[in-house]
Amino acid sequence: MEWLYSHKIPVGDWASALFEWIRMNLGGPLDSLSLILEQIINGILWVLHTPHPLIVIAVFVGLTWLIQRSWKTCVLVGLGFLFILNQGYWRETTESLTLVLTSCAVCMALGVPIGIAAAHRPRLYAVLRPILDLMQTLPTFVYLIPAIVFFGIGMVPGLIATVVFVLPAPIRLTQLGISSTPEKLIEAVRAFGGTRRDVLLKAELPHARPQIMAGLNQTIMLALSMVVIAALVGADGLGVPVVRALNQVNTSLGFESGFVIVVVAIILDRILNRKREH
Repeated sequence: MEWLYSHKIPVGDWASALFEWIRMNLGGPLDSLSLILEQIINGILWVLHTPHPLIVIAVFVGLTWLIQRSWKTCVLVGLGFLFILNQGYWRETTESLTLVLTSCAVCMALGVPIGIAAAHRPRLYAVLRPILDLMQTLPTFVYLIPAIVFFGIGMVPGLIATVVFVLPAPIRLTQLGISSTPEKLIEAVRAFGGTRRDVLLKAELPHARPQIMAGLNQTIMLALSMVVIAALVGADGLGVPVVRALNQVNTSLGFESGFVIVVVAIILDRILNRKREH
């Protein structure tokens, strides 16, 4: 068995060489991407930080009413934000929301078209499946290494690591929704002279809407689960007090910040989780 140990496959060296090649040859585009993402993050932070917190809370409650049409859900969302304000974690919460909303926008913008393409091309999905499995099973801390190498320290590497971790969810659920469209529904659209575009817009996307919305919900929850890990690369937000509590073995701080993360998760879930029609 010594020959097996003495002829190690240099997986780590290959990965290191690939990252170094990307850093040396794609430094300009990566810097531009980092600048664009940083500007988007700063813009969202400005929108959330400039008004009085009560105004921001009122906007979220109004958005909840538009989506859910339930005063009970609106009250729950309002009380959740007021609790966060009471605990003194408003700024950290808005920073985490910025990270979650930005990563959500990027993941849905990439995931839905890729999922549609994968549903229409089984061979493409066969190629994507092991890549998606790798992205979901690889320890999340591993994503932080190339993120730091390419983008340094701050919110941007935290965003990139979050996107890589979360992206498989909207791809898989969109592919599932599109590929499960009943053939009779597709044939009905074609019978009335519908093109491939009509089939997509009038049959496949409406049928896949529940799965796509479930993908959005999963994207938000998974992105929120990354806030603590993103704090390790300098991303601001609720992960910072959690990491500080861990370093100081501070039970009070850890429970406070952790409970606030749970409240944020409940708020986002209630805002987007539409009731099924019976």
